[in-house]
Amino acid sequence: MDIPSIMSHVSIGTNDFEKAIEFYDKVMPSIGAKRILEHPGAIAYGKMFPEFWVQVPFNGEPANVGNGTHFGFIAPNNDAVNAFWEAALAAGATPDGEPGPRPHYGEPYYGCFVRDLDGNKIEAAAWNEPFEMPKAE
Repeated sequence: MDIPSIMSHVSIGTNDFEKAIEFYDKVMPSIGAKRILEHPGAIAYGKMFPEFWVQVPFNGEPANVGNGTHFGFIAPNNDAVNAFWEAALAAGATPDGEPGPRPHYGEPYYGCFVRDLDGNKIEAAAWNEPFEMPKAE
């Protein structure tokens, strides 16, 4: 199986599991993701396998947000980025960068940023041209 990602998964903590799940249940379908696995206190989203986990911290301590950390999701096109933005805001997210091109990330980049209910920074981005790896010298 050729998986186009280098990541197995990421996990974020939440201080209100039920509200976080309600939020992500509304937002993740905009980029083609759905619930893949459920365990007590943890739910994973993905397209084919569990890539993004939302969970109550295992150590019982309050969840907190990492400074400088954000989670970027691949969107199939600009319309999906816009749908992600709209779904996230409607579900209670805080805006942190409206949808649009950001040529400083690369000419084909189109994306948006929001903060989820726990303050985690999440992004949806589409690449509007095929990405080619630079040749090693």
